[in-house]
Amino acid sequence: MSHIAYGGADFGEVVSTSERITEGNYNSWHDGWLATADRVAGEAQRALDTGHPVSARDGFLRASNYYRSSEFFLHGNPCDPRHDHAYDRSVACFEAAAALFTPRIEPVRIPYEGTTLPGYLYRVDTSGRPRPTLIMHSGFDGTAGETPFSGALAGVERGYTVLAFDGPEQPGPLHREGLVFRPDWENVIGPVVDFAEGLPEVDNSRIALLGSSMGGLLAPRAAAFEHRLAALVTLDGVYDLGEVSVRHIPGDRDEVERRLRADSDPQLDARLEHIMATNATARWAMNHGMYVMGVDTPRAFSAAYLDYTLRHGIAEQIQCPTLVCDASEDEFFKGQPQQLHDHLTCPKTLLKFTAEEGAGARCHPGAMRTTLARVYDWLDDSAALADGSRSDRS
Repeated sequence: MSHIAYGGADFGEVVSTSERITEGNYNSWHDGWLATADRVAGEAQRALDTGHPVSARDGFLRASNYYRSSEFFLHGNPCDPRHDHAYDRSVACFEAAAALFTPRIEPVRIPYEGTTLPGYLYRVDTSGRPRPTLIMHSGFDGTAGETPFSGALAGVERGYTVLAFDGPEQPGPLHREGLVFRPDWENVIGPVVDFAEGLPEVDNSRIALLGSSMGGLLAPRAAAFEHRLAALVTLDGVYDLGEVSVRHIPGDRDEVERRLRADSDPQLDARLEHIMATNATARWAMNHGMYVMGVDTPRAFSAAYLDYTLRHGIAEQIQCPTLVCDASEDEFFKGQPQQLHDHLTCPKTLLKFTAEEGAGARCHPGAMRTTLARVYDWLDDSAALADGSRSDRS
């Protein structure tokens, strides 16, 4: 429903699909969303074939999101062929929609360590004029195909060039080459900035970075070492993923970390399996976490999370102006945006979103228009991005 604001879904389609899903049943989820995606994609194709490009664009855009949703809970079996089918259909529909925008959303390949990262370039117009630029990526479970709904189209409306991409672990590189997460995200963002600096639509002195969800840790990690960035946005901020791994395990942190990293701990393994058996959301998180980290057990996934942190003086190395967003009802990282903000030594802003605004959940899915207005207003007002008149962006 959060994607409705920028054309990624329609209310009735979401409600009718949800009514067909059996609670806690991942196969039912897949079947429901796949059926909706197939229907909407078929209608979009008929619109295209009969000369109705706007209707086709809108339908393909929604279908791409529904296909993406259909395979969301299936990662407990990485060999499940339904993954690739839904992912391929999602990309095909997104790129069919992208070609119908004016100007078109351009698929790009960003050179990266002997291969490429897939992404999309959003232009304000076809003039080739350098503009302030936002690089965007998601986190634990997002994709570049979602970025129209989480900030890219909002940026274009405001005169920004936007470059969105999938990094290692995220769906493109993971499906295509099995690339899994890495904590040293500066080695991902560096090549993306290199690529952006070669585009005529990018003002190289005004490049900002936005990371969503787990990207709220990855992006600041990159900014700590990649100092070509003019500004940073965390949507929402994360300081230490290791806190998630240790919070439900008895003992002090050093002891829990030792147990997570140990060669064997049957008691802890049994505890994690019990959590998965009794909580559908935890089961998904563990299964997806093993999938994206390239590990075989829930404990190995929890141990991998310990490496994703801004502790030990990393946050303090960020130099560019930074916006830390904070959700009042954050269900995963409550309190961590404040932690991140407290450790920053650069120019910084903490922006709080509340349940009363419909924006209390992490990443503010109930209030995307409000959220993105505040984020882009902050970027507009940032001295690092505002070199030139406002008319320069229109």
